[in-house]
Amino acid sequence: MTATSASQDALVLRQDEAGVATLTLNRPKQYNALSKAMLDALQAALNAVAADESVRVVVIAGSGPAFCAGHDLKEIRAQDSRAFHQALFTQCGQAMLTINRLPQPVIARIHGIATAAGCQLVAACDLAVASDNARFATSGINVGLFCSSPGVALSRNLGRKQALELLLTGDFIDAPTALQQGLINRMVPLEQLDAAVWQLAESIINKSPLAIRMGKELFYRQLNLGLEEAYACATEVMASNLDSADAREGIDAFIGKRKPEWKGC
Repeated sequence: MTATSASQDALVLRQDEAGVATLTLNRPKQYNALSKAMLDALQAALNAVAADESVRVVVIAGSGPAFCAGHDLKEIRAQDSRAFHQALFTQCGQAMLTINRLPQPVIARIHGIATAAGCQLVAACDLAVASDNARFATSGINVGLFCSSPGVALSRNLGRKQALELLLTGDFIDAPTALQQGLINRMVPLEQLDAAVWQLAESIINKSPLAIRMGKELFYRQLNLGLEEAYACATEVMASNLDSADAREGIDAFIGKRKPEWKGC
C-alpha cells in the first residue's frame, strides 16, 4: 500500500492501493472517538476521495482495538454550549451524508466495538464487513442521551423494532446478530477481515465505474420517493446507462464471451 496521509499522527490516515482508498480513523487510545477535529479530518478525506477519479472503492477502518466509540463525551462536556453541540451533530450528519453521496461505494471495516455515532458510521456506509468479535450498540441512552442521529441511519438499515430495541436499551449486539438484522453484509474471523474487505472491493472494481456511480446515486435517491416516481427515475437512469459506452462494451463482451474493457463513460 502507498500511504498518502501527511503524517502517521494524522487523525485520519489514507492508504491507496489498486483503486481502493482506505481511510483509517486514528485515535486508538480514545477508541477512535469522533471529536470535532476527527470529523474535520474525516470530512476532508472524504472530499478528497470524491474528487479522485483513480479511487473506485473507499474503505473506512479504525486503528487500535476498536472501530469507533462514537462522539468524544469528554469534549462534549468540556464544550458545554448548545451552539457547540448543534454544530458538532450537524458536522457529523454532514459526514454521513457525504458517504451516501460519494460516487464510490464505501465499505466499513469493523473490528472491536462500534458504538453510538460509531454504529451510525457503520449504518451510513454502503456496505459493511465485520470481524466475528465485533459488537455494536447505540449506547447514548445509558448516559441519558437518546441516539437520535444514529437512529436515522439505523432505521434505514434495520427493521423498525430491531432499530428501536438498540436505541431504547443501549444493549450490545454481537456480529452474528448484526449480520442477521442487516447492519453488516459479512462476518469473518478477525484474521480474515482484510481479505474479506478486499474481496468485496475487488468485486466492485471489476465492474463498470460509470454504472457503479449511476447506480449508487439512483439507489439512495429512489429510497425517498413513492413507488411510481421511483420506477420513473430508475427507468430514466437505466436508459441513460444503456446509452453509455460501458454498457455497449459490456453487452458486446458478454455476447463475445470475453472480458469487458471499461471506458468509464
